[in-house]
Amino acid sequence: MPESIGSPSMWIGFGVFVVVATLVDLVLLRSQGDKPVAMRQALAWSAVWVAAAAVFAGWLWWHVDGTAGRAAANAKASEFVTGYLIEKSLAVDNIFVFLMLFTYFAVPAALQKRVLVLGVIGAIVLRTVMILVGAWLISTFHWVLYVFGVFLLATGVKMLLVAGQAPDLEKNAVLRWMRGHLALTDGFRGDRFTLLENGKRWYTPLFVVMVLVAVTDIVFAVDSIPAIFAITSDPFIVLTSNVFAILGLRALYFVLADFAGRFHLLSYGLAAILMFVGVKMLLVDVWKIPVHWSLATVGAILVASVVASLASKSAAPARATP
Repeated sequence: MPESIGSPSMWIGFGVFVVVATLVDLVLLRSQGDKPVAMRQALAWSAVWVAAAAVFAGWLWWHVDGTAGRAAANAKASEFVTGYLIEKSLAVDNIFVFLMLFTYFAVPAALQKRVLVLGVIGAIVLRTVMILVGAWLISTFHWVLYVFGVFLLATGVKMLLVAGQAPDLEKNAVLRWMRGHLALTDGFRGDRFTLLENGKRWYTPLFVVMVLVAVTDIVFAVDSIPAIFAITSDPFIVLTSNVFAILGLRALYFVLADFAGRFHLLSYGLAAILMFVGVKMLLVDVWKIPVHWSLATVGAILVASVVASLASKSAAPARATP
């Protein structure tokens, strides 16, 4: 494994934090019952998770400053913030896919909450395994960095070419396989995923959505994890920035659900970020781009894509007026 600033106590402490945070989310879900998540509540919890990431970044800087010096503290904190911004921006794109799935299958708001919580838990477990495997691969086979770089560059180009186009779920291979091989009910059965009727196993639309959410998590993890390895090879920084970006996913979904159309240019920004980190990874043995340059570049691309989205959206009605 690559050298990491994460001591055993830091790994254990972070693991405990994740478990507690997940339990809090589950308790809140149970206490809310079937009530939809109010915008004010979603905003408050989104702010809490962003604040938690900011506090962690500050603590990380303070800890490294005391143990390894100011230069190392600045570098590690910048790596965490850059990684967090990349993962958070990709998580937003992930949310738009979730929104499309929920709309397509007409999933009630009360059931959306359950799917999102289970999706977050699955994403944390999946990414932990993938990050540890990725860190081992990079430390053992240096050439894997070039594979990741080419993959990210190609993914960014592909995302740029299809940006603004809504995916056609009817052509989704996983959905088509489930429709052809599983006995699907014609409607929801409460919060159940499967049920037995007349000795036959049936699968509800909620099960189908859960599978598609899991597949989406895998696809986005394959994109995002190599992206953050372009910023840092420290598995502790990679994991913590990933998890902090994921933890607020459920609350952020209900914040963005009503504003999805306002960020229609974000896909172009994400494509540019993936291409940037892909090039950065390919140049790792030629020129190592300073982490603060990476942070500034990622931040500038995100701000530009959001501002351009809002400006073009607000300008559209004015141009259409005779």
